[in-house]
Amino acid sequence: MKSLLKTITLCSLLFTFASTTYAQTSYAPEASEVEPALTGTTIPNASVKTVDDETIELKKIISQKPTVLIFYRGGWCPYCNKHLAELQRVEQKLVDMGYQIMAVSPDRPEILKKSISKHDLDYTLLSDSPMNLTKAFGLAFKVDDKTVQRYKEAGIDLEKNSGYDHHLLPAPAVYLINPDGLITFQYVNPNYKTRIDSDVLLSAAKAYYPED
Repeated sequence: MKSLLKTITLCSLLFTFASTTYAQTSYAPEASEVEPALTGTTIPNASVKTVDDETIELKKIISQKPTVLIFYRGGWCPYCNKHLAELQRVEQKLVDMGYQIMAVSPDRPEILKKSISKHDLDYTLLSDSPMNLTKAFGLAFKVDDKTVQRYKEAGIDLEKNSGYDHHLLPAPAVYLINPDGLITFQYVNPNYKTRIDSDVLLSAAKAYYPED
Protein backbone atom coordinates (compact mmCIF):
# COMPACT_ATOMS: atom_id res chain seq x y z
CA MET A 1 0.00 0.00 0.00
CA LYS A 2 2.86 2.40 0.81
CA SER A 3 4.34 1.88 -2.64
CA LEU A 4 0.95 2.55 -4.25
CA LEU A 5 0.50 5.79 -2.32
CA LYS A 6 4.05 6.80 -3.22
CA THR A 7 3.23 6.28 -6.89
CA ILE A 8 0.07 8.32 -6.49
CA THR A 9 2.06 11.15 -4.94
CA LEU A 10 4.51 11.12 -7.85
CA CYS A 11 1.73 11.11 -10.43
CA SER A 12 -0.46 13.78 -8.86
CA LEU A 13 0.34 17.29 -7.74
CA LEU A 14 -0.55 18.43 -4.25
CA PHE A 15 -4.29 19.03 -3.94
CA THR A 16 -5.38 22.64 -3.57
CA PHE A 17 -8.77 24.13 -2.87
CA ALA A 18 -8.00 27.34 -4.75
CA SER A 19 -8.81 26.09 -8.22
CA THR A 20 -8.94 27.79 -11.59
CA THR A 21 -10.57 26.58 -14.78
CA TYR A 22 -8.06 25.06 -17.17
CA ALA A 23 -8.55 25.37 -20.90
CA GLN A 24 -6.38 25.34 -23.99
CA THR A 25 -7.32 25.76 -27.62
CA SER A 26 -4.17 24.51 -29.36
CA TYR A 27 -2.13 21.32 -29.55
CA ALA A 28 1.47 20.31 -28.92
CA PRO A 29 3.89 19.46 -31.75
CA GLU A 30 4.59 16.10 -30.10
CA ALA A 31 3.40 14.03 -27.16
CA SER A 32 6.33 14.94 -24.91
CA GLU A 33 5.35 18.62 -25.04
CA VAL A 34 1.71 18.44 -23.93
CA GLU A 35 0.70 20.68 -21.02
CA PRO A 36 -2.16 18.80 -19.34
CA ALA A 37 -4.73 20.08 -16.90
CA LEU A 38 -3.42 19.41 -13.41
CA THR A 39 -4.75 18.47 -10.00
CA GLY A 40 -6.51 21.35 -8.28
CA THR A 41 -7.83 22.98 -11.46
CA THR A 42 -11.41 22.89 -12.71
CA ILE A 43 -12.07 21.03 -15.91
CA PRO A 44 -12.83 22.92 -19.12
CA ASN A 45 -16.18 22.35 -20.76
CA ALA A 46 -16.64 20.99 -24.25
CA SER A 47 -19.14 18.88 -26.11
CA VAL A 48 -18.57 15.23 -26.94
CA LYS A 49 -20.70 12.62 -28.66
CA THR A 50 -22.15 9.38 -27.40
CA VAL A 51 -22.08 6.10 -29.31
CA ASP A 52 -25.57 7.06 -30.53
CA ASP A 53 -24.18 10.28 -32.04
CA GLU A 54 -25.87 12.48 -29.43
CA THR A 55 -24.05 15.69 -28.45
CA ILE A 56 -23.59 16.24 -24.71
CA GLU A 57 -21.59 18.62 -22.53
CA LEU A 58 -18.91 17.05 -20.37
CA LYS A 59 -19.62 19.20 -17.31
CA LYS A 60 -23.27 18.16 -17.34
CA ILE A 61 -22.26 14.49 -17.10
CA ILE A 62 -19.55 15.18 -14.53
CA SER A 63 -22.00 16.98 -12.25
CA GLN A 64 -23.96 13.75 -11.70
CA LYS A 65 -21.29 11.93 -9.65
CA PRO A 66 -17.52 11.60 -9.15
CA THR A 67 -15.90 10.51 -12.39
CA VAL A 68 -13.00 8.50 -13.70
CA LEU A 69 -12.21 10.16 -17.05
CA ILE A 70 -9.84 8.37 -19.42
CA PHE A 71 -8.30 9.74 -22.60
CA TYR A 72 -7.11 7.06 -25.02
CA ARG A 73 -5.79 7.03 -28.58
CA GLY A 74 -8.47 4.87 -30.17
CA GLY A 75 -9.76 1.35 -30.64
CA TRP A 76 -6.95 0.66 -33.12
CA CYS A 77 -4.28 0.99 -30.39
CA PRO A 78 -3.39 -2.35 -28.73
CA TYR A 79 -2.00 -0.58 -25.65
CA CYS A 80 -5.26 1.32 -25.21
CA ASN A 81 -7.31 -1.84 -25.61
CA LYS A 82 -5.17 -3.61 -23.04
CA HIS A 83 -5.58 -0.68 -20.65
CA LEU A 84 -9.37 -0.52 -21.08
CA ALA A 85 -9.63 -4.27 -20.58
CA GLU A 86 -7.45 -4.12 -17.47
CA LEU A 87 -9.66 -1.40 -16.05
CA GLN A 88 -12.54 -3.86 -16.01
CA ARG A 89 -10.74 -5.67 -13.19
CA VAL A 90 -11.47 -2.77 -10.79
CA GLU A 91 -14.51 -1.35 -12.56
CA GLN A 92 -17.10 -2.74 -10.14
CA LYS A 93 -15.13 -1.55 -7.11
CA LEU A 94 -15.02 1.97 -8.56
CA VAL A 95 -18.74 1.87 -9.31
CA ASP A 96 -19.49 0.62 -5.80
CA MET A 97 -17.56 3.61 -4.45
CA GLY A 98 -19.88 5.90 -6.41
CA TYR A 99 -17.77 6.64 -9.47
CA GLN A 100 -18.87 6.69 -13.08
CA ILE A 101 -16.30 5.69 -15.69
CA MET A 102 -15.96 7.40 -19.07
CA ALA A 103 -13.34 6.97 -21.77
CA VAL A 104 -12.79 9.57 -24.52
CA SER A 105 -11.01 9.08 -27.85
CA PRO A 106 -10.89 10.64 -31.33
CA ASP A 107 -12.87 7.69 -32.72
CA ARG A 108 -16.19 8.41 -34.40
CA PRO A 109 -19.33 7.10 -32.63
CA GLU A 110 -19.60 4.25 -35.15
CA ILE A 111 -16.08 3.12 -34.25
CA LEU A 112 -16.88 3.32 -30.54
CA LYS A 113 -19.75 0.89 -31.02
CA LYS A 114 -17.35 -1.62 -32.52
CA SER A 115 -14.99 -1.21 -29.55
CA ILE A 116 -17.78 -1.83 -27.06
CA SER A 117 -18.91 -4.93 -28.91
CA LYS A 118 -15.40 -6.28 -29.45
CA HIS A 119 -14.20 -5.85 -25.87
CA ASP A 120 -17.53 -6.24 -24.05
CA LEU A 121 -17.15 -2.93 -22.20
CA ASP A 122 -19.74 -1.81 -19.66
CA TYR A 123 -18.57 1.74 -19.05
CA THR A 124 -19.21 4.79 -21.24
CA LEU A 125 -17.19 5.54 -24.38
CA LEU A 126 -17.35 9.07 -25.77
CA SER A 127 -16.23 10.54 -29.09
CA ASP A 128 -14.10 13.68 -29.33
CA SER A 129 -13.43 13.47 -33.06
CA PRO A 130 -12.69 17.21 -33.54
CA MET A 131 -10.44 16.97 -30.45
CA ASN A 132 -11.93 20.08 -28.82
CA LEU A 133 -12.14 18.50 -25.38
CA THR A 134 -8.71 16.90 -25.67
CA LYS A 135 -7.17 20.22 -26.68
CA ALA A 136 -8.95 21.98 -23.81
CA PHE A 137 -7.39 19.49 -21.38
CA GLY A 138 -3.97 20.21 -22.91
CA LEU A 139 -3.51 16.60 -24.03
CA ALA A 140 -3.64 16.90 -27.83
CA PHE A 141 -0.54 16.58 -29.98
CA LYS A 142 0.12 16.46 -33.71
CA VAL A 143 1.20 13.16 -35.26
CA ASP A 144 4.02 13.81 -37.73
CA ASP A 145 3.49 12.98 -41.41
CA LYS A 146 5.98 10.12 -41.34
CA THR A 147 4.12 8.40 -38.52
CA VAL A 148 0.75 9.00 -40.19
CA GLN A 149 2.06 7.26 -43.31
CA ARG A 150 3.54 4.42 -41.26
CA TYR A 151 0.17 3.94 -39.56
CA LYS A 152 -1.59 3.83 -42.93
CA GLU A 153 0.80 1.16 -44.17
CA ALA A 154 -0.09 -0.84 -41.05
CA GLY A 155 -3.82 -0.47 -41.78
CA ILE A 156 -4.46 2.34 -39.28
CA ASP A 157 -6.26 5.29 -40.86
CA LEU A 158 -6.48 8.17 -38.39
CA GLU A 159 -8.60 10.23 -40.78
CA LYS A 160 -11.11 7.45 -41.33
CA ASN A 161 -11.34 6.69 -37.60
CA SER A 162 -11.96 10.28 -36.56
CA GLY A 163 -13.56 11.71 -39.68
CA TYR A 164 -11.06 14.59 -39.59
CA ASP A 165 -7.68 15.25 -41.18
CA HIS A 166 -6.18 17.01 -38.13
CA HIS A 167 -3.93 14.02 -37.32
CA LEU A 168 -4.26 14.74 -33.61
CA LEU A 169 -4.06 12.20 -30.81
CA PRO A 170 -4.24 12.49 -27.02
CA ALA A 171 -1.40 11.72 -24.68
CA PRO A 172 -3.01 8.87 -22.69
CA ALA A 173 -4.38 10.15 -19.41
CA VAL A 174 -6.60 9.30 -16.45
CA TYR A 175 -8.36 11.90 -14.29
CA LEU A 176 -10.42 11.70 -11.14
CA ILE A 177 -12.94 14.54 -11.06
CA ASN A 178 -15.47 15.49 -8.41
CA PRO A 179 -19.06 16.58 -9.27
CA ASP A 180 -18.02 20.25 -9.08
CA GLY A 181 -15.58 19.66 -11.91
CA LEU A 182 -12.47 19.82 -9.73
CA ILE A 183 -9.60 17.53 -10.70
CA THR A 184 -8.53 15.59 -7.62
CA PHE A 185 -6.01 13.28 -9.31
CA GLN A 186 -4.35 13.01 -12.70
CA TYR A 187 -1.98 10.65 -14.47
CA VAL A 188 -0.58 11.59 -17.86
CA ASN A 189 2.25 9.81 -19.66
CA PRO A 190 3.40 10.85 -23.16
CA ASN A 191 4.78 7.33 -23.58
CA TYR A 192 1.67 5.55 -24.86
CA LYS A 193 3.11 2.18 -23.88
CA THR A 194 3.02 3.05 -20.17
CA ARG A 195 -0.37 3.22 -18.46
CA ILE A 196 -1.48 3.64 -14.87
CA ASP A 197 -1.83 0.40 -12.91
CA SER A 198 -5.44 -0.34 -12.03
CA ASP A 199 -4.56 -0.91 -8.36
CA VAL A 200 -2.91 2.52 -8.23
CA LEU A 201 -6.02 4.06 -9.75
CA LEU A 202 -8.22 2.28 -7.23
CA SER A 203 -6.07 3.51 -4.33
CA ALA A 204 -6.22 7.04 -5.71
CA ALA A 205 -10.00 6.82 -6.01
CA LYS A 206 -10.23 5.83 -2.34
CA ALA A 207 -7.76 8.51 -1.23
CA TYR A 208 -9.13 11.45 -3.19
CA TYR A 209 -12.83 10.83 -2.83
CA PRO A 210 -13.33 9.09 0.52
CA GLU A 211 -16.71 7.90 1.61
CA ASP A 212 -18.64 10.12 4.03
